[in-house]
Amino acid sequence: MKKLKTIAVLAVLIAMLTGCSHMTTTQQRALSGGAIGAGGGAALSVLTGGSVLLGTAIGAGVGAVGGLVYDDCQKKK
Repeated sequence: MKKLKTIAVLAVLIAMLTGCSHMTTTQQRALSGGAIGAGGGAALSVLTGGSVLLGTAIGAGVGAVGGLVYDDCQKKK
């Protein structure tokens, strides 16, 4: 079951990263931030023995917000 969850998370991450063509830079940064955050949250959950799905969801949310904040900072320069 753990292997199935890992494969599912990786499949979602790959799908998110490959769907970025024809998007604005804001959308790309939010999506890639979410994907990177999801991967980091999943990895941290696996290392600490926590819930992989919860770690992935929290990481994706934090990453997406981080991507939007970064985009906002880049536009203000």
